[in-house]
Amino acid sequence: MQSTNRLVHNVFFALKDNSLEAKKHLLDACKNYLTGHSGEIFFAVGTLAEELNRPVNDRDFDVSLHIVFQSKADQDRYQEAPRHLQFIEENRANWKEVRVFDSVVEE
Repeated sequence: MQSTNRLVHNVFFALKDNSLEAKKHLLDACKNYLTGHSGEIFFAVGTLAEELNRPVNDRDFDVSLHIVFQSKADQDRYQEAPRHLQFIEENRANWKEVRVFDSVVEE
């Protein structure tokens, strides 16, 4: 069986206003602007699992975004897509910190 390399794009947002309403606003914006891009084979967005507070848990975020792309080229196109750029423009004012973890994975 031949392995296929995928690009996994994980983004962790810490918010200036991290109220429930602000988190929901960002979740809805992710669903609206960041789904359905060419080459996107998996999409998920969520919030910090408050109940998991072990020493190894990184808790410095409020909202997490997870997208798996067919290839790096697909992720490169996503970065310049008008909907992605509009998402950034409309939401970045509330971002305290954004951390991006991209990795190449094999199936």
